[in-house]
Amino acid sequence: MGQVDDLQQRVHGLRLADDVLAGRDLIRPALRELRSAVKVYREGSHTSDVGRQLLRQVGELAQIAGWIASDAGQHAEAERIYRLGISAARQAEDHTLAGNIAGSLAYQFSNTGRTAEGLTLAQAALHDAGSEAPPKARALYLDRVAWAHTKAGGVTNGQAAMRALGAAGQALSEDSAGTESPAWLYWVDAGELRVMESRVYTELRRPLRAVPLLREVLSGYDATHTREVALYLSWLAIALADANEPEEAAGVADRVITLSADTPSERVAERVRVILSRLQDCLDVPEVAALLAEHRAA
Repeated sequence: MGQVDDLQQRVHGLRLADDVLAGRDLIRPALRELRSAVKVYREGSHTSDVGRQLLRQVGELAQIAGWIASDAGQHAEAERIYRLGISAARQAEDHTLAGNIAGSLAYQFSNTGRTAEGLTLAQAALHDAGSEAPPKARALYLDRVAWAHTKAGGVTNGQAAMRALGAAGQALSEDSAGTESPAWLYWVDAGELRVMESRVYTELRRPLRAVPLLREVLSGYDATHTREVALYLSWLAIALADANEPEEAAGVADRVITLSADTPSERVAERVRVILSRLQDCLDVPEVAALLAEHRAA
């Protein structure tokens, strides 16, 4: 159990590091920690109860290591790690954790062109975790279902995304001070749900709903979380362009590009590519033309 406690602290430390560092900075220590945890489980001698606790920590490590690998652009490696984590969580009979890892893999699928698989897996993660999952967990799973519907495209999926967002808000409202939640849910709150809502609105080309939400989120966001700030600004840039505010969109895009230079994250790099592609439609605007010219020169 001492090893379990030690692993638990190291897993949480890795999560906190991921809040302020990007994938390519963290991928090597994350994989090292995961290999070490698997070795402890496979080669150590322990009771069945301790074995389940070790498997749970392997699952938690796999979730954050998979997330880091995905952020580093190592999607095949991330999928392998996520599947290892799902297996460990299921063996530990921790259905809430298994749902989180499956939802993380679904999120990667949705963001890398495997939208049908992403939607199927996000829905399965929500279903398999069941009604016994804590409110924060259900809110997180529903957010991922909303995103999967959004990326799948089409009017029907857009409507389903909005319903899932509403259900996520309802689930979170059932959380209270007396509700027990796993430590890995520490970051799920109303602000994070607003982030997802604003991103969905942006993808659905509803900028008048997206822009105010994104401004609200960014106004109070922790500036040390550079990757997330860059990502949320990237959606704001797109929403502003869609709202026919190309000059302001160019200014926000410039901030994203500046932040991306010091953020070794494939997610951020991809969002920069998306912004630059979208701004090609506004080349007649001097601010946009200047930004794109400067980027090409750099």
